Amino acid sequence: MAEDVEDTLCSWVRQSEFSLQVDESTFPGNEAVLLAYVRFIREEHFVEELLFSKELETDTGGESIFQVVQEFFSEKGIPLQNIIAVATDGAPAMVGCHRGFISHLKKIVPNVLSIHCVLHRQHLVARRLSPRLNESLQYVINGVNKIKSNPSNDRLFRQLCDENNEEFNRLLLHTEVRWLSKGACLSRFFQLFDSVLQFFEEDDTSLTENLRIRKADVAYLADLYFMFNEMNKQLLTEDLNLIKTKSVISAFMSKLLLFKRRFAMGELCQFQNLVEVKKEGQVSDADVEVYREHLQALHNDFASRFEGILSVVIPDWVINSFASIEDEEISLQLELLDLQSNAELKPRLAEGYQRFWLQKQIPVLYPTVWAVVKRWLICLPSSSLVERAFSVVTDLITKKRNRLQLVKRNDLLLRVTSTSPNIDKLVRSQLCEPSTSR
Repeated sequence: MAEDVEDTLCSWVRQSEFSLQVDESTFPGNEAVLLAYVRFIREEHFVEELLFSKELETDTGGESIFQVVQEFFSEKGIPLQNIIAVATDGAPAMVGCHRGFISHLKKIVPNVLSIHCVLHRQHLVARRLSPRLNESLQYVINGVNKIKSNPSNDRLFRQLCDENNEEFNRLLLHTEVRWLSKGACLSRFFQLFDSVLQFFEEDDTSLTENLRIRKADVAYLADLYFMFNEMNKQLLTEDLNLIKTKSVISAFMSKLLLFKRRFAMGELCQFQNLVEVKKEGQVSDADVEVYREHLQALHNDFASRFEGILSVVIPDWVINSFASIEDEEISLQLELLDLQSNAELKPRLAEGYQRFWLQKQIPVLYPTVWAVVKRWLICLPSSSLVERAFSVVTDLITKKRNRLQLVKRNDLLLRVTSTSPNIDKLVRSQLCEPSTSR
């Protein structure tokens, strides 16, 4: 069945321009697996599917990754020129100037658009902390680890939370490789803050005191990373494109500056946990200044890391096809005038610009316009699809189903695909096979 699904996907991709998402991961035993996802348009809808999972037999360098991709495309008859954009995690093996995967691909497809995963960049920004805030975060992580790493401590802490009528009785572990874990960990920790202090009062007085005097920092970080999580959710929605990505990032950066200005006026209302601590008289002017400086540093880091996306100029007519087109080239203006006069296409505009542009008549009738629009829509701005697939790989790897079997039998494809195998075709092929039994 996996072979049938793969054949179906490859037949679609051969005839479509698409965005590619690639990433590699090394599992226990130094087994390296490369995953590739594609996004393309079919029947006026986006299709996002795992194209292949392959073993990296020699190394995880850019040249090896490119060879695996090139061999698969050659074997399946898929032109590399069909790739209009590639999203990666920004690692040197992917984006290195001379030996990275992208550099090899651009030798064949010079105009391919390379995107550094926005979620990965956002995660790097979120790690920017002042020495003091980083120290406060480490106190939280130490506290969580002391409780969660010891089963006896974990049970005692749950019992204490039950006795204190806490809404929750478990802390959440923080991990650097999960985008949403830091916010979830901090929020739960702050909700159980008093119980945590009570738990460590006798066992670790130093940690207790450090946490007590950093309560405002914990509250601020819990509020801030909750906002990061909310932004992440927007960047994980279906049909995400470069236009939406730029809007989400720009809005968050503007909010950071707004919070900074409000903090200067003593208004902390968007930071609800911090407001609670302020009511207890534990937020000083010096604390607020630390947070203001941090908000400005975050804004600056966003501006630096997302410069490419933020500098993209998206014509107004891409969002509203009936906007002014006076500044465009004459060939583009002519097609846009025809498009604006096409009464058959207009009704779909009410469903949003993306649904409007996905109408199958547009690439045929207005190829010059479509050449501009397609990049903004088809490009995958993040590598979230392959990250999710690697989570499935981890789940599938067992003593009976190792990494090599996942690759050779394509077990992963069947687990994550939304494309149905052609059962009738498979049944007919089995019926036509001669029996080998006697």
